[in-house]
Amino acid sequence: MAAFTDPSHITGLDRLRALRNGSALFLPITGLVGENGRWYTPGSFPVANSMPEQSRLRRLGVSLYSAWLGLLRWLLHLWVRSTIVPEDLSELGLDPERPTFYVLDTYALSSLLIADQICRDQGWHRPARPFRAGKIELTRSYGAHRRYRGLLIRSLERRRHSAMLRHLLDLAEISDAEPNGIQIVPVSVLIGRAPDNEDGFFKILFSENWDLGGRLRRLFSTLVNGRATLVQFGQPVLLDDILAQSPGNGQALAKLSRILRVHFKRTRTAAIGPDRSHRRTLVETVINSPAVEEAVAAKARKDGISQVKAQAMARGYAREIAADYSYTVVRICDMLLTWFWNRIYRGVEVKHFRQFRENSAGNEVIYVPCHRSHIDYLLLSYLLYHRGFVPPHIAAGVNLNMPLIGGLLRRGGAFFLRRSFRSQPLYAAVFNQYVALILSRGVALEYFIEGTRSRTGRLLPPRAGMLSITVRAFLRSQNRPILFQPVYIGYERLAEGNAYISELSGQQKKPESLSDLRNLVNILRKNYGEVTVSFGEPVRLNQLLEQHDPDWAQRPYDVDSKPPWLSGLVDDLAGQIMVNINRSSHVNPINLLSIALLASRKQALDEGDLGRLLGLLKGLVGGLQYSDRVTVTAMPPEQIIEYGLQMGLVERHVHRLGSIIRTDATTAVLLTYFRNNSAHLLAMSAWIACCFLNVQRVHRSRLKALTATVYPFLRRELFLPWTLDGLDEVVDHTADLMVELGLLRQSQDRLQRPPGGSNETYYLRLLANTMVQTFERYFITVSILAKNGSGHLTRAQLEQLCILSAQRISLLHQFEAPEFSDRTLFKQFIESLTESGVLGRDDNGRLIFDQRLQEFARDARLILDKEVRHAIIQVTPEVLELEQPSS
Repeated sequence: MAAFTDPSHITGLDRLRALRNGSALFLPITGLVGENGRWYTPGSFPVANSMPEQSRLRRLGVSLYSAWLGLLRWLLHLWVRSTIVPEDLSELGLDPERPTFYVLDTYALSSLLIADQICRDQGWHRPARPFRAGKIELTRSYGAHRRYRGLLIRSLERRRHSAMLRHLLDLAEISDAEPNGIQIVPVSVLIGRAPDNEDGFFKILFSENWDLGGRLRRLFSTLVNGRATLVQFGQPVLLDDILAQSPGNGQALAKLSRILRVHFKRTRTAAIGPDRSHRRTLVETVINSPAVEEAVAAKARKDGISQVKAQAMARGYAREIAADYSYTVVRICDMLLTWFWNRIYRGVEVKHFRQFRENSAGNEVIYVPCHRSHIDYLLLSYLLYHRGFVPPHIAAGVNLNMPLIGGLLRRGGAFFLRRSFRSQPLYAAVFNQYVALILSRGVALEYFIEGTRSRTGRLLPPRAGMLSITVRAFLRSQNRPILFQPVYIGYERLAEGNAYISELSGQQKKPESLSDLRNLVNILRKNYGEVTVSFGEPVRLNQLLEQHDPDWAQRPYDVDSKPPWLSGLVDDLAGQIMVNINRSSHVNPINLLSIALLASRKQALDEGDLGRLLGLLKGLVGGLQYSDRVTVTAMPPEQIIEYGLQMGLVERHVHRLGSIIRTDATTAVLLTYFRNNSAHLLAMSAWIACCFLNVQRVHRSRLKALTATVYPFLRRELFLPWTLDGLDEVVDHTADLMVELGLLRQSQDRLQRPPGGSNETYYLRLLANTMVQTFERYFITVSILAKNGSGHLTRAQLEQLCILSAQRISLLHQFEAPEFSDRTLFKQFIESLTESGVLGRDDNGRLIFDQRLQEFARDARLILDKEVRHAIIQVTPEVLELEQPSS
C-alpha cells in the first residue's frame, strides 16, 4: 500500500494525476476512519485505486458515511420544515436525467441534509450521493461557495472558488472527458427566514442574518427555527455553455464562480436585505458627502452661524430621516401582523407575483402602490417578506414619527420626510443624499406618489417629488437599472372609512397620535373581508430615459444636474405608474355591489334585477380587454349578493312581489369608495350609455366625435390608458360589446337603445348613472364660468364656488355623497380645461375663455336631462354672492 502523504501539500491536479497513475487518491469524505485508526478530514481520506483491500475500504467508508447521513437527515426532518422557492420547481427547467452538481451558498451539515431531503422528495439526484458524468467521478455531488474554519472562533476561509468545482473542471481536463450536459444548481438554505405562525422571541433571536455565527448558534437556530426554513434553488447553469464561452478551465472556473457569487448575494439580499452598515456610520457618510458639506457651508454663511453648528443641524436632519433597519424587529412585526391579518381578514390574494419575480431580477426595485389605507405599507412589506424578498425602506410622513411608533416604524425600514422642504436647502441636501446612498447600496424603496391616502377611492393626482429625487440619484450613480413596480391594493372594507367621510364633509383632519391606537379595539371586532394585492406592469427607467434623451448615459451628472428633459420625463413616469396601477385592478364582490346599488335612486334594487345587472357588469369588465392584468371575482351574481349580506353591507327586504336588496344611507356613502375603485374600468361603457340617456339613437361618427371631446378630461381624472389616436377603435369595441350584451342595438352605422320600458333600457340607464355624477361636476364648473363671465373669476374663487355648488346640489337633489364635492376632482377638471386651451388667464390672474366653453355646455344637453341642468344653473352662484359686505 502506498504511504499516505500529508494532504495539505497535495494540489487538485496532483490528486487527479495520482488517480490516472493508480496511486493513492485523497477523497473529500468527511468523518471516515482510515486503516491506521485516525480520522481523516475533508480531502484527506486515502484510497488506492489499484489495491483491492483499499477498494473494499472505500466502499465500506462510503456506505457507512451514507448511512450516517441518512440517520442524521431523518432525525433533522423530524423537526425541520422547509419552504421551497420557487413554489413550482418545474419553473427551474432542471432535467433530472442529466448529471447534476449542487453548490451550497455556505456549507453547513444541516444545510446539506435539508437540500438532500428536498432532492430526494423531488426524485432528483441527491447532493450527498457520488457524482458521475461519463468518465468524471466524484465522491459527492455538491460543493460550497463559502466555508468557515475554526471550532469555536469561526472565520471565513479565504478562497476565490469552490474546491469541488475546481476538482470537477480539473477532472474534465485531465481525463479528456466531456461535461456531458452537467447542470450546476445553486442552493441557498436560510434557517429562520421562512416565517410561520408560531414565532416567538427565541425564534427571532436565532433567525437568519448577515452576522457570522458559530456551530453552536447554527445548532440553536436549527432547533428554534427549523420549521421556518427557506430553501431557494437557482436556475441551473450548464457547464457545457460555460466551457464553450471560455478559452480555458481557469477562465471557466472564474466565470462560473462569479455567476454563483452574484446569484448568492442577490438571493440573500432579497431574502434578508442588504448587509447594511450601522445607522450612525450611514449618517456620518451622508454628512461628509460633498453635496451636504456644500449645503452646510451655504447655511453657515446665510444664517451667520458657525460651521460646526450648521453641521450639527445637518446631522440632526439625517438622524430624523434615516431608517434603523432591524431584522429582529421585522420578525417581531411578522409575528404580530400574522395574528392581526388572521383576525380581521378572510384572506389575502396576491396576483401576478410570478411576473414581478421574473422582472425584478437584476434591477433596483421601487415599489409604487396606490394609497388607500395605513394598512397598505404593512401589508405589502408583509407579503414581500413571506415570498422571499426583503421588506423595502418606506418613505413615511414625519407625522408618523411619534414616540414609540416612530421608533418601531424606523426599525421596520421606514425613513421619514417632511411634507415640503423647498425652502430648506440644507434639509433637502441631506434627504437627497440619504436616498441616493441607500439606493446605491441596493436597498429597495417604497413610496406613495399620491402623497396621501385617497379619501374617495380614486387615484389622486401624482406628486412627483420622490420620483424626481430617485431619477436624479440614479443619474449620478447609474448602478443597476431601476424598475418601478406599480401595485394595486383592493379592500372590501376600510378601517378608516368613517374618518374619510368626516374629512370629505369638511371636518379638519385629525393629526396622528398614540391615542389612535385605541381604535384597534374597534377594528379587531369587525371582519374586513378579503384583500387583493395585484402587481402591475413595471415601468423601466432606462427605457424612459432612452425616449427622452438617447445619449443620456454618456452625459455627466452631479448633484445639481437638472437636464431640460427631466421635468417631462418625471411627468411621463408618474403618468405611466398611475395608469399601470389601474391596469392591474381587481374587481371584488363589494365593488360590483356598490356600482349596481348606487346607480339606483334609492340605493335599492329588485333582487332579480340586481343579479342580472351584476352579470352585465362582470361581462363588461371581462369583455373590454382593459388589460390582461385586470381580474374580476369568480363569484356568480347570486353568491355576490349573499356575500354582501354576510359582510353586513346590504340587507334583504322580503316582499310578496319579490325580495329587494338595499343599503342604508350611511353605508351607501361608504360604498361610494368601492364604486370609485373600479370607475375607470367601466368609464368607456358608462360614457356611451350616457349618450343614450336623452336620445334614442346616435351615429357612430357622432359618438366618436363626442368621445374625443370629453376623453381628455376623463383620462386625466381616471388615468385611462388609451391614446387619442386609438380612441376610435376603443369606442367601436366597447359599442360592439354592449350590442352583444343586449344593452344597445345596431342599425347600419347607427347605434340605438332598446325600446322604452324593456329591461335592457333599464340596465342601460343604471350603467349610465355610474358615470353621470362626473359629468354633473363638469357642468357645474362650466355653468359657474358662464354665469360669471370671462375675466371675472380667479382660479381659487372658481374652485370654492364649485365645491359650494356641489355640496348644495348633493343636499337638495340626491343622497349626500361627500366625494361629489371633493376639491381634488374639481381641481383636476379645471387643470384639464387650462391644458386644453379652453381656459386661460389675463394679466390680473383671472380666468378667461372663448366660445369653446359654450359649445362644451351645449353638448351637455345630450348627457344631462333638462331637470338636472336647470337645477345646476339655478344653484350655481356668482362670485359677488360670496363676498360679505363690510361692516
